Amino acid sequence: MSFLLLAVLAVLLVFFIKKRQYEKTEYYRQTKNSYLKVRFDKGLLGEFCTYKYLKSLRGRKRYLFNLYIPKENGQTTELDVVLLHESGIYVLESKNYSGWIFGTESQQYWTQTLLAGRGRSQKRKFYNPIWQNKGHLKWLQSYLGDPTLPFYSYIVFSDRCILKKITLTSGKHSVVKRCDLLPAVKQNISKAGVRLSPDKIDAIFKKLYPLTQVDQAQKAIHIQNIQQKNTL
Repeated sequence: MSFLLLAVLAVLLVFFIKKRQYEKTEYYRQTKNSYLKVRFDKGLLGEFCTYKYLKSLRGRKRYLFNLYIPKENGQTTELDVVLLHESGIYVLESKNYSGWIFGTESQQYWTQTLLAGRGRSQKRKFYNPIWQNKGHLKWLQSYLGDPTLPFYSYIVFSDRCILKKITLTSGKHSVVKRCDLLPAVKQNISKAGVRLSPDKIDAIFKKLYPLTQVDQAQKAIHIQNIQQKNTL
């Protein structure tokens, strides 16, 4: 058997092992996104990695992915990852970006700077993810209708980026790289303590889970509304 054939078989073996491991995760069971689709979709991969980094978290917990919360205008807002934990409800906005990231809590747009070779760089503006998550929190709180619930906002960037200059002022949001997410959440848990009972976590999950199982037509309408908003 040739070396090349052995190498191909080894790659295929690793692929099928990882695929099988992935299909045992809560992320796959809930989203039904195929392993290949997640591997080649940067946004989905970021969501999965965010979930994976929190899997070892102790305490009563449940996860929700791609949650389409209704707004008062009849449209929806999509939440990437929601962690229901005994310490509270964590709303996680995944940004699977590379490069240098600059931004402040008060700016409408943040900047991503990428090296373009020969000492040059490319800059791209993107909507303030803190403002984005504030909207998510607003509509999630409204939908659940319980002002006593504890909520926490986390913006999670890829480990491939450098958070060059991020200025936070309100103390209500956390901006971290994925490698720092678990320690940051653990620190918050140690401060917050137990805030939600197992029955409360299950009740919230039961209410929100149907909003993760929307059909393709609803998803297309959501994307169309975002595109129309961005062209205004």
